Amino acid sequence: MADPLIVGIVAGAAGVAAGYFVDRLVKGSAYKTRDEILRQAEKDSENLLKDQELKLKEEMLKRREALEAKLDEQRNQQRNRERELDKREAHLEEQTDSFRKKEKMLQSTQQKLADRAKSIEAKDNELSRLLKEEQEQLYQISGLSKENASDLLLKRLERELAEETGALIMKHESEVRTVCERQAREIIGMAVQRYASAHTSETTVSTVDIPSDEMKGRIIGREGRNIRAFEKATGVDVIVDDTPGVVIVSAFDNVRREVGKLSLAKLIQDGRIHPSRIEEIVAETQKEMEDHIRRLGLGACEEAGVRGLHEKVVDLMGRLHFRVSYSQNVRQHSIEVAHLTGLMAEQLGLDGTLGRRCGFLHDIGKAADHEMEGGHPAVGAELLKRYGECEEVVHAAAGHHDDIRPEHIYTVLVAAADAVSAARPGARRETLEKYVRRLEELEALACGFPGVDHAFAVQAGREIRVIVDSSKVNDRRAMKMSRDIATAIEQTLTYPGEIKVTILRETRSVEFAR
Repeated sequence: MADPLIVGIVAGAAGVAAGYFVDRLVKGSAYKTRDEILRQAEKDSENLLKDQELKLKEEMLKRREALEAKLDEQRNQQRNRERELDKREAHLEEQTDSFRKKEKMLQSTQQKLADRAKSIEAKDNELSRLLKEEQEQLYQISGLSKENASDLLLKRLERELAEETGALIMKHESEVRTVCERQAREIIGMAVQRYASAHTSETTVSTVDIPSDEMKGRIIGREGRNIRAFEKATGVDVIVDDTPGVVIVSAFDNVRREVGKLSLAKLIQDGRIHPSRIEEIVAETQKEMEDHIRRLGLGACEEAGVRGLHEKVVDLMGRLHFRVSYSQNVRQHSIEVAHLTGLMAEQLGLDGTLGRRCGFLHDIGKAADHEMEGGHPAVGAELLKRYGECEEVVHAAAGHHDDIRPEHIYTVLVAAADAVSAARPGARRETLEKYVRRLEELEALACGFPGVDHAFAVQAGREIRVIVDSSKVNDRRAMKMSRDIATAIEQTLTYPGEIKVTILRETRSVEFAR
């Protein structure tokens, strides 16, 4: 059944159409009859009504389809929301299960800890009870009370401390007595005969002054028996030439040469020169030299702050007093390296005492390198290992010249301190011949590079200034050349300290005014 509103609309439209057609018929077709006009109007109105009904149905269908599509979209959205809510609910359930499991584990752990605490407390109580029972049994077995046992233990401890105190007092008294006797002998010796030990650097000879040339004949003796006996007893070579007023003592061992020099001076002063007297004087001088070397070693240890060295190591350090390197006294150099290494170690937060020990003993191989094969680093490491020094000290002696790869920080510190002590102003010097030859070799090496015009060694050989042709050598090549020259110097020449290489590119502009 159609809607009344729609029917009314259709009826109105039909009336309008009928009026329209009637008016048209009246105006256009006056000859037609009224009935025909009405019939025709009814037909037209019916057709128009049908068209309007069809249009309304189509519009209703479209609106219905749009409403259904909108409902479908809302249903899909609702389904998606339901799925998301289901996922969230499942995730929440999983989290809840996880929390429940963790809570159960926590409760179980707390229960275990509580049981363990109870067990420990029970064991502690049992241990206290057992200790108390054992203590009571000990008291019963020994027949002593707690107070008596304490008094007995304290008396025993007091007796042991008294014995140790007495031993320390005797030791210090012996050391003080030895020092006093040594100082007394030195004062008496200086009062009787003043002597200043002199040794030359970079040479292996010493000179002994004689009162007259007639003494040369007495030193040689009949058919040379005195000089042969002296050389056999001392192990040195005595050179008696035409030089007035002196006799030359030569040997590669500095200590042996010093013994020969002192023995010869004593013989000249004594005046009795014959083989038996020579043997007596040499033996006496050797004993004095051994005592002197021991005193020098102890003094070096005291000055460097190093304690607990083996007696042989102390003697070797004393022998370094008679060894020089580029005129630098090796004993004094070792003391300087000890202090420098200790200071650097303390600044780095390391053991300063161990650093001083490493620096003090790094050159000990120079005291015995003429008696053992190898360079002084390897010889020193072997000696230190033999006399029970620790690994850091042994490695510092073996690696302070980069002969091996450093494995301890103290080895690097000793190498740095050794370079600082050797390179400081006035530490080392050379003879004139070696000095001039080293400068000539330095200049010749620099002039051998292509593009070099001139080379001049300045600052006592500590700097080489190289003038290159600016048309052949540019700035980049000059930088590379300075590095190449420095590398060649390191690989070819032997020199103390370091050498600075300076490259100068000279450009000259010359013009004449006429």
